[in-house]
Amino acid sequence: MNKFTASKAQRLDKFLSEKLNQNRNQVQNLIKKGLVKINGEIITKTGHKIKGNEQIEISKLNEKKEAKKVDFDIPVLYEDEDLLVINKPSGIVVHPAPSVKEATVVEWLKSKGFSLSNLAGEERFGIVHRIDKETSGALVIAKNNKTHEFLSNQLKDKSMGRYYLFLLNHPLKEAVCVHKPIARNPKNRLKMAIIPNGRDAKTLFIPIEQNLGAAKLYTGRTHQIRIHLNSIGRYILGDKTYGKKEQSTKRVMLHAKEIYFTHPNGKKLSIIAPLFEDFKNELKGIQYETKINNLNRRFAAFERLCKP
Repeated sequence: MNKFTASKAQRLDKFLSEKLNQNRNQVQNLIKKGLVKINGEIITKTGHKIKGNEQIEISKLNEKKEAKKVDFDIPVLYEDEDLLVINKPSGIVVHPAPSVKEATVVEWLKSKGFSLSNLAGEERFGIVHRIDKETSGALVIAKNNKTHEFLSNQLKDKSMGRYYLFLLNHPLKEAVCVHKPIARNPKNRLKMAIIPNGRDAKTLFIPIEQNLGAAKLYTGRTHQIRIHLNSIGRYILGDKTYGKKEQSTKRVMLHAKEIYFTHPNGKKLSIIAPLFEDFKNELKGIQYETKINNLNRRFAAFERLCKP
């Protein structure tokens, strides 16, 4: 156990980052896990303000975590010394959490012996961004901290982006930009909702063929595509959280088809994630192949809809 005395008022995470010589993300993970006490009281708010002359204690996780069996494999779409891009199947969680009992993408990465960044903490080795458990598709993984920070900055300035494909209960009539704030649903903490004072969220939707559509994210909120579709009277097949409870479709038909970003070496990359068989089986004769090859061009024709 580490003990410190804070001599002046400042943010808790900033103070600990300096004392432990760790980056802010790593320190924030310690705080969120309830491993930090101030004057004997557990603090879980990363932005907590130290008043000064307080006793700060940091505990360490002593329990040995049980190794989870990795009984799946994940296709690697691209790999070099700095990063890799994988095609995550539906049904696999990206990183560990207290509620997650099965092996995750992080455990799979470790089992394969990949070198991974630790900028986001032990439980999120290499994870720059995430996609939901039931969503499949492209996910970029950082192998070192320099690359992780470089890619994270692109997420912030929106120069990294993704195109998603989905199957709807009813076809989109036309392209539409949905710009509505999202926050945790006050009536159901497991769901998100359109909330007036929520976080800014913007999505461009375009029809492809019949009930097959595509989305471009301008922000990256939890359940953003699903919430914004719900706000225009649509839901993704298999989505029992925001759609009908009784559905024959076994998974959420949402796939991150393409991810584009700039490599640390300056080269612009655009990685395509092929559809999995469970998604193809739901297309039921839709002629989609040639219509999803150039999603960037298709979206470019409707970008004006999302401009202020």
